[in-house]
Amino acid sequence: MTERPTPPSTLSGALRVFDLSIGEMLWSRRTIFMALVVGSPVLLALVARLVQAAGIAPLRVNGVQVDAAGMFGMMIWVLFIRFIVPVLGVFYGTALIADEVEDRTITYLFTRPIRRGAVLLGKYLAYLACTTLVVLPAVVLVYLLIVPFGQVGGSFGWLLVDLGLLALGLAAYGALFALVGAVMRRPLVSGLVFAFGWEQIALLVPGYLRHFTVAYHVQSLVPHAAPSDSVISLVQTALFETPPPAAVSLFWLVAGTAVFLVLAARAVERREYVLQQ
Repeated sequence: MTERPTPPSTLSGALRVFDLSIGEMLWSRRTIFMALVVGSPVLLALVARLVQAAGIAPLRVNGVQVDAAGMFGMMIWVLFIRFIVPVLGVFYGTALIADEVEDRTITYLFTRPIRRGAVLLGKYLAYLACTTLVVLPAVVLVYLLIVPFGQVGGSFGWLLVDLGLLALGLAAYGALFALVGAVMRRPLVSGLVFAFGWEQIALLVPGYLRHFTVAYHVQSLVPHAAPSDSVISLVQTALFETPPPAAVSLFWLVAGTAVFLVLAARAVERREYVLQQ
């Protein structure tokens, strides 16, 4: 009798799916949406640079001019961390499996000699590569437009922390909404309600409820990347009376990402996908 070929390991299978999915993601309609969303801060940074070159302060708070590093930190806080990262996590994470079901291509993936969990992991890795390859260069471009060349040396460390924080946020939100997409029938609506409804309410409610949100741990790391006297620090002080230590937030974000991925993979392994006619 002919022996059946040994199926590839989970990691090997995930890398095969990653190689198949990365090109599709980069050339999908969602990437056009992502480029438009990420391009908005770049456009704002360009306008601010032109205004600054004309001798006008682009941003003032209480009559005091916000310096370049503070303005860059404000853009990271308001545009990227509070909006762009959750939006991309929702739109990409919930679609990892849902799009395959909607396009009726899920059966082709599942008939391959690859574990179902490896399919989800490979598509998640493709999402992470796709988003970081677009978001992080955009952040660097915003930084170069906002911060004068003479101040780069003093604030470059903040840029590196911001890049790492954004990558970690994309990883955590992507894993969370991959789980949502694996277990819910209308994951996009549920994801948007969670990210811009429940999480925002939980951040404002006193007590420990906020500790169970991704937003709390991502946003609590921002003061470590921003000047202590900036506007961001004032906003952070209002939202976080006593921010958790950076190591604690990092631990929960990394652990949460791993747990979300494991649960999502198990959900995909056990769920029966019925394609509608």
